[in-house]
Amino acid sequence: MYLFTSEVVSPGHPDKCADIIADSIVDRLIIGDPKSRVASEVFVAGKHVIIGGEVTSAVQLSTKEYKHIALDALKKIGYNGHPHFTREECLHPDDVEVQVLLNRQSPDINQGVDQSDGETGAGDQGIMFGYADCETANYMPSAITYARMLMEKVYHYALAHPHKLGVDIKTQVTMDYGCKDNFETCNPQAIHTIVVSAPCVNTMNIEQVRELIMELILDTGLPTNLFDPKECIIHINPTGKYVSHSSLHDSGLTGRKLIVDSFGGYAPIGGGAQSSKDYTKVDRSGLYAGRWIAKHIVAAGLAKKAIVQISYAIGVAKPTSVAVDTCGTCIEGLNDDILSSFVHDNFALTPNWITRKFDLDHPSEETFLYADVASRGQVGQSDYPWEKLDEIDKFKAIKT
Repeated sequence: MYLFTSEVVSPGHPDKCADIIADSIVDRLIIGDPKSRVASEVFVAGKHVIIGGEVTSAVQLSTKEYKHIALDALKKIGYNGHPHFTREECLHPDDVEVQVLLNRQSPDINQGVDQSDGETGAGDQGIMFGYADCETANYMPSAITYARMLMEKVYHYALAHPHKLGVDIKTQVTMDYGCKDNFETCNPQAIHTIVVSAPCVNTMNIEQVRELIMELILDTGLPTNLFDPKECIIHINPTGKYVSHSSLHDSGLTGRKLIVDSFGGYAPIGGGAQSSKDYTKVDRSGLYAGRWIAKHIVAAGLAKKAIVQISYAIGVAKPTSVAVDTCGTCIEGLNDDILSSFVHDNFALTPNWITRKFDLDHPSEETFLYADVASRGQVGQSDYPWEKLDEIDKFKAIKT
């Protein structure tokens, strides 16, 4: 055996609640003023939501409006006052207190970001990593892909059946690659272990919960060539009955689920969170660009997997470095030096270029909303603009 594991949490997890509230603020401000500069961290603890950080925008929101954004986000997540969980077991929106501690962006940062020639400098220094591999149809690693599928199945069931399950859910999938070589060449052999933890109402017993969730696992649509229910180890609420949940029992903070938000541990991460930040912050936009490049490399058949590192200096538009690592899976005739040079020479990767490429300054119901991205994962969803394979022919041409 050679095992690798990824976990996923639902939008109802307190850390995700914080991310979604933060990005609901980002949506509101950028939709109202595309030039808004936002870095609004959110801390959720007990019945309290604290919003802090920096905002510079033509949209001036009152404390009451920030509170409305936070409560509306929590209600959409599923904390909408259903009586099936008591106020001691689960967060109820009527009990929430919101504190707003926001300042304007530092003028020292702003002078480097919004430049007089119209260019936009990076909103911070740092490194970002994009990744893709050939294990699934959307060029994402298998463990996090199947963990997401399970989470979405259980979470949407909980939304539709609040008299049975709560929305604070975790899933985990362990893939068996058989040997290290199969792992390196993106050749998973089987789903080895599944873990699902979901809260239930107090009137259900653990046997009922496990039977219900087992039915949901079997109905998720996991690939039959990898998932054998008779062979797979399955843990459902392994500690037993789980009733008390939400921020009443586990605090939440923006940026604590970076692995969940990205590639499930299959690739390095830059360390900077995406949620809570506007598109000039390269922690967000650099990840999207790196993922777009890596996905094109794999989809074009140039390698079985690709890691793309991009780095920036604060206030400087052009990346300080771009590097491609195909982990030894590049096709004959190409190498990582050639791919790195190709990316550097063909794509500007400045904040302005990334913003225009993916229309990051115009979130909307018709395109994408940052709050939705926060709830579903920053990468790996085919409807995101940075997931589109719109320049695949340019990458395929490298082979000729």
